[in-house]
Amino acid sequence: MNTDILSQVLSAVHLKGVVYFEFNVSPPWAFAAPPSREIAEKIMPGAQRVIEYHLIARGSGWGYMAGQPPIRLHEGDLIVFPQGDAHVICSSPDLPPTLDMALYSPPFTDLPLLFDRANDQGEQSRILCCFLGCDETPFNPLLASLPRMLHLDGSRDEAKAEWLGTLLSIATSESIRTRAGGQNVLARLSELVFVEAIRRYLETLPSGQNGWLAGLRDPMVGRALAALHEDASKPWTVEGLARLAGLSRSVFAERFTAMVGQPPMQYLALWRMQLASQMLTDGSGVAAVAQAVGYESEAAFSRAFKKLVGEAPGMWRRQLGPVQERSPL
Repeated sequence: MNTDILSQVLSAVHLKGVVYFEFNVSPPWAFAAPPSREIAEKIMPGAQRVIEYHLIARGSGWGYMAGQPPIRLHEGDLIVFPQGDAHVICSSPDLPPTLDMALYSPPFTDLPLLFDRANDQGEQSRILCCFLGCDETPFNPLLASLPRMLHLDGSRDEAKAEWLGTLLSIATSESIRTRAGGQNVLARLSELVFVEAIRRYLETLPSGQNGWLAGLRDPMVGRALAALHEDASKPWTVEGLARLAGLSRSVFAERFTAMVGQPPMQYLALWRMQLASQMLTDGSGVAAVAQAVGYESEAAFSRAFKKLVGEAPGMWRRQLGPVQERSPL
């Protein structure tokens, strides 16, 4: 099966990106970022979860979360905070950081917002600060499988870093030059950089690791996940998935649950609800959605949706409305 599960999930959870800040700075400098939940509605209205990451386009710095050791950042590095933790980006971890909530207050001018505080004293650093909005409910299996902080070292493994370096170079060029469509180009680039970061993280997961991303890589569990995502409307059973995985029913169920975090049928039900919520948000009728995600009747689907999501599908659609804007672009 050639189902690209990661791409399918990213599409279903409405991943949207924006390059928000560009800092040109000379030491000493230290910027504190609040928890993303405190600024999400201001930065990306409508997004249920906001992820922040930083690209070191030039120079160097440090990045850390409270209670965690600081990480040295060099040109070409990427540091991501998938769970929305408060964090600090600075020229030295010994400096007291500055938190300026006014930076996140609308109205906004053209993005990215430029802060030029560079001088001829010491190393100049250029940092692009990006935000990604996505759905958290009904079901986003990717979020829970990501660490609190993810650091990609741009100096390691040149072959794998080439694609990320190319994206970084384009983003740097676009942020410098004012061209028609530049904001949109930067927004798409911010999404591509994030996806590449996830792919590289997936490649480096140690053996024996649990979680949804590890499940994608596991030969048996990954085969079952691919089947579920290729046709979520099919009347799947644990026995049928176990046969695909080449395992007994009990061994497969235990392996899938331990690795992914949910039993196979619960995972399928939740994924169906995510697909259904996407279709409802896009304006599809409840009956059509019920059929598309594998329910024999609208009533059965409505009961399942309300049980798993907490609201009737019609109410969900009315609240979110058809295709709303999920970023300030």
